[in-house]
Amino acid sequence: MKAFRLAGVIGWPVSHSLSPRLHTAWLQELGINGAYVPLPVEPHALPAAVAGLKALGFAGANVTVPYKEAVLKLVDALDPTARAIGAVNTLVIESGRIEGRNTDAFGFIENLKASLPDWRMKLGNRAALVLGAGGAARAVVYALTLSGISRILISNRSGERAVALAVDLGGSAALAIPWGERSEAVREAGLIVNTTSLGMRGQPALGIHLDAAAPGTIVYDLVYNPRETQLLHTARKHGLPAVDGLGMLIHQARAGFMAWFGPEPPVTRETYRLLAAALEG
Repeated sequence: MKAFRLAGVIGWPVSHSLSPRLHTAWLQELGINGAYVPLPVEPHALPAAVAGLKALGFAGANVTVPYKEAVLKLVDALDPTARAIGAVNTLVIESGRIEGRNTDAFGFIENLKASLPDWRMKLGNRAALVLGAGGAARAVVYALTLSGISRILISNRSGERAVALAVDLGGSAALAIPWGERSEAVREAGLIVNTTSLGMRGQPALGIHLDAAAPGTIVYDLVYNPRETQLLHTARKHGLPAVDGLGMLIHQARAGFMAWFGPEPPVTRETYRLLAAALEG
């Protein structure tokens, strides 16, 4: 039997995370001798917890809120994606060294490709409108830039953060626009991505109008609780392709799973049903 492999997810709190359920299901399905566990870590204990992963023989861990930026200074190396985005969501431990990686950009694009294989053709030369300027938005803008999107509009409630994101990652392709002009910008967009928490269960609505959206405009909401956000509901009412954020969570997890446990995990309808049931429960 292969050696036992151990991974987990660091956060505070971490009880809400769907990752243990997802990775445990994959481990069982593939018959792997390993475990993936929740690791609630209080802020003052974060440096000791990250260092302790090596001492305890972990293969690595995911990092969730509020530590994705804090762990940047606690790793031995960063992959190019984590360095560019400025956030780490995956730790991989090999030969006594901890490497910080970011798989959110990968998960964002993989979910888009899985939902709409011809998304790039559908988008054509139209702009991508990204709502928000936090860590998730940075991963999205990075992914879109690598995909060759020539025009990215970034709108955030704090305009200064939108400008900073456009300068940091968007290059000549990105332009920050005022939050109050987000609905007007819809007419220019072929892809609209919500990276904010607006529309999440218990949060205010995003408050964007899709009446001016061109036919075929893709609407992608990173929020997955509820599965059918008001934004996605409105998109479907307008006959627009709608992509929810649960797939991004699943696809970003694939890369970490392979780094820690070896095989590529299967992504099936049952994978989605498993997590959707957890959300409903």
